[in-house]
Amino acid sequence: MDKNKPLEYLMLSRWGKIKYNLKAFFISIPRGIANFFLKIGKAFRNFGRAVADDFTDLATTFTKGGIKTKLSFFIMGFGSIARGQILRGLVFLLFQAVFIFYMVTSGVYWLSMLPSLGKVGPREIYSEVLDTYHYEYNDNSFKILLYGVLTLFFIVAFLYTWRVNVRQNRIADEILAKGKKLKSGKDDLRSLVDDQFHKTLLALPLTGILVFTVLPIVFMILVAFTNYDGTHDGYINNLFGWQGLENFRTMLSWSSGEHNYSATFGEILTWTLIWAFFATFTNYFLGMFVAMMINKKGIRFKKGWRTILVLTIAIPQFISLLYVSKMFAKNGIVNGILMDLNLIKEALPFWEDPTWARVTVILINIWIGIPYLMLIATGILMNIPQDLYESSRIDGAGPVKQYTKITLPYMLFITGPYLLTQFTSNMNNFNVIYLLTGGGPTNPKNSWASGNVGDTDLLITWLFKITTGPEAQYYLASVIGILVFVVVAIISLIVYSLLPSIKNEEDFQ
Repeated sequence: MDKNKPLEYLMLSRWGKIKYNLKAFFISIPRGIANFFLKIGKAFRNFGRAVADDFTDLATTFTKGGIKTKLSFFIMGFGSIARGQILRGLVFLLFQAVFIFYMVTSGVYWLSMLPSLGKVGPREIYSEVLDTYHYEYNDNSFKILLYGVLTLFFIVAFLYTWRVNVRQNRIADEILAKGKKLKSGKDDLRSLVDDQFHKTLLALPLTGILVFTVLPIVFMILVAFTNYDGTHDGYINNLFGWQGLENFRTMLSWSSGEHNYSATFGEILTWTLIWAFFATFTNYFLGMFVAMMINKKGIRFKKGWRTILVLTIAIPQFISLLYVSKMFAKNGIVNGILMDLNLIKEALPFWEDPTWARVTVILINIWIGIPYLMLIATGILMNIPQDLYESSRIDGAGPVKQYTKITLPYMLFITGPYLLTQFTSNMNNFNVIYLLTGGGPTNPKNSWASGNVGDTDLLITWLFKITTGPEAQYYLASVIGILVFVVVAIISLIVYSLLPSIKNEEDFQ
């Protein structure tokens, strides 16, 4: 029994224990949210202390350091070169030279244009020679925003490198004060493939993550504060500029009028959470049951059953889902067979009725997801000690008791993080929804909203629709992307902190 639960818990019935656990779960949610914000506050406090300590260290290094150290504050690498660490000093000096050259030639320009995102847009000019009008393209808001952010990243990288340069001078002074010898260039190169080899290996992936992941994320976030759309593309049509929090007000403000983005967002978010819940747990439990049935003693052709199920994974979803979508159409094969068998008199509205469409996509997702869970559950079930089942059988436990007391707790403990990951993945499951229904049927109540909202649209498919077409509203899509991140992050952090595999990690070691 969990040491945190009272002794009265043992006296409860099965349903009483379920109610107790549900009540404890919902009570823990506000506590989890409060702890989350407390951790954020502590993180900011620790960050502030770290910054203060760093400034103190810089001041101490400058006042107590020699002339070599003091000059290194202004000429990176000077101290290292003066102390005989030529290679290390040249690397610092080269980085500073590249930074100064970039800032003088283009960096200062991009930073100066960043507040306005462009001053002169495209304009029509008359040519007296040709007696015609032609367009002259000038500033590019997209490039200004992109290179402005890139310049800010470069400045941060330079400040970090400058700080490392100063720290190296302090460390060198301390080493020389103890009468020890500094590392030479050969020692530095040898260190890069020996005790510091992990840093050498991580340098390229880390650079790739910063350039191809972090930079686009920051760019996307900044787009949410502009009016970047199809008619303001920043170069050919019109420049785009900063809008502040206006886009967030449009998405989140609640008005009594007929057109309300906040209501539309809330409706789509609700369906997204419902879809993610059923898409996750139906696949989880049914996949587990299929794995248990196949692994059961006496079942023949185990490999054959597994192969048949895995075939659904082998076929690309782009093909299988489009085919299934046609099968369930009004004139599709499913309605045709049901009408031929006289089971129905008219075609069922699988994709025309909102309720039918939502239930159908959940059921089809079961067909897609069971094989994945079957394979995962098979590996876990094979590792459950059979002694537990034999002991429970001797004590009189039946199959249901064995499942609820042995199999399910073991599965939930091992696959808890996977369930959380699968839930968040299903919130952003673009393929199943878009390839089956395209987000339809169209919701007349929200047809005014950008993207032609449908009843099966998830936030991710709505976001895609907003960014396509001649009047694509990239700024609105960026706002939705940020809100999706906030929702997923809050759910993930709360659930992650409550997972048994995280709280009681030592139980299964």
